[in-house]
Amino acid sequence: MKYLLMIYASETAENAMPPDEMGKIMQAHGAYAEALVKAGAMQAGERLRPTSDATSVRVRGGKTEVLNGPYAETREQLGGYYLIDVPDLDAALSWVARCPSSSYGTIEVRPIWAM
Repeated sequence: MKYLLMIYASETAENAMPPDEMGKIMQAHGAYAEALVKAGAMQAGERLRPTSDATSVRVRGGKTEVLNGPYAETREQLGGYYLIDVPDLDAALSWVARCPSSSYGTIEVRPIWAM
């Protein structure tokens, strides 16, 4: 079953981190992604640009609205994701517990509907 692991953290807190600390986190994510690949679970994964680079689109009454930035204000922002394919939710949760961002952010685990 495929699961999307969405990584939420505070952009403000990440921006305040010393470069060496952020470097260690990025190295940890590299090792984590490598472990997912070796286990055959990795489908995709990327770090996202900051919310200041985001564009939101919605259609209301047949009219398309393009908005700068994220749609909702939150304390944590979506900063990246991993798409994994594992046997069940327990396996997905086991991988989430190993994700470097789980120690300072929140990871939402969402099953994927096959289309």
